[in-house]
Amino acid sequence: MSILKIPGYFLAFVRFLLMLLLIALHVGPYMFFSSFAFKHNSKSAFKLRRSFMSFTLPILGIKIEKQGKVHDAPALYVCNHRSLSDPMALTYFLDAFVIAKAEVGDIPLLNKGALITGIIYVKRESIDSRKATRKAMVDTVLSGENVLVYPEGTTNANFHTLPYRPGTFVEAAKHGIPIVPVTLEYKSENDLWIDRGLIAHWFYQFWKVRTDCKLIIGKAMCSDDFEELRLKSESWTNKKIEEIHSNWEGSYFSKQEEHAN
Repeated sequence: MSILKIPGYFLAFVRFLLMLLLIALHVGPYMFFSSFAFKHNSKSAFKLRRSFMSFTLPILGIKIEKQGKVHDAPALYVCNHRSLSDPMALTYFLDAFVIAKAEVGDIPLLNKGALITGIIYVKRESIDSRKATRKAMVDTVLSGENVLVYPEGTTNANFHTLPYRPGTFVEAAKHGIPIVPVTLEYKSENDLWIDRGLIAHWFYQFWKVRTDCKLIIGKAMCSDDFEELRLKSESWTNKKIEEIHSNWEGSYFSKQEEHAN
């Protein structure tokens, strides 16, 4: 551990405690008042999540530069996957159920907040779980809600995306559901989550005062050809990744490119 990073690790620890406090202050009163004062539904749940994010993003020092706008009808949003904070950055602007790894459910307080505000868990190693998740995903969109998917299947520290897995696009093509591609990129190498546990990455990412990221929401696309949807989404995302870092002075990937040249 670098001595110079000790104040940063203390900052990350304080942020962790504040996050736990924020979750408790949001989830506890919501559960109490929704038992008699108002009805729990997706509208009230997403309102709760936006309130939580409005406090969380400043506490974590996350600064988002956003382009594009949310589609005006229910859709499947497919985003590249870089970091622990990806869902936080996007759901500040997007009301959506998030497909996440089942391991998130092992964190009690976080799990409760996620369940209340909209999450669909998947065990990626289980065929039955993946099938059930795809059905839940389709049912959710057809019921009038958005769903956020990370089709790479895991976080990725390479410049371009991993090949997008076809399942999401198969269902979109079969059921006539719009696909909205999203690109989310970070400036610092510390934001990339690879080969470390949740707590370790928390300290690795949030020891910094500020986390800079750029978010681009594309236009909806429809097709009855799932491979066309998959390739177009993946290609669009990779093009936006290239554009972001080519014009982003000091970003991790732009530094790599300069060093290679």
